Amino acid sequence: QVHLVESGGGLVQPGGSLRLSCTASENIFNFTEVAWYRQAPGISRDLVASINLGGKTNYADSVKGRFTIFRDGAEKTIYLQMNSLKPEDTAVCYCSARILRSNFWGQGTQVTVSS
Repeated sequence: QVHLVESGGGLVQPGGSLRLSCTASENIFNFTEVAWYRQAPGISRDLVASINLGGKTNYADSVKGRFTIFRDGAEKTIYLQMNSLKPEDTAVCYCSARILRSNFWGQGTQVTVSS
């Protein structure tokens, strides 16, 4: 019943920036936590950044100081601002929302960092 729609991926050169967005079918304050994950070919999805109802954020060590997760004033969209991108950031990125023990996922958007 919960739907998440992602956009903003693409091809960017090293050192460049992208902003990913994820629009939810309902107010994000209905969710326990929202987050961004990414998955490189052949490996599991890894947490990139998360934010809970209280606004507390958590980041993977590999993206600290470069990425920022935030929500908009309409409270239906979650963003991931990605700066100083590196080739190792190349992955399919997914937004997720959690209600209690139930997780919901977007369709994913491809981020490719290459010169």
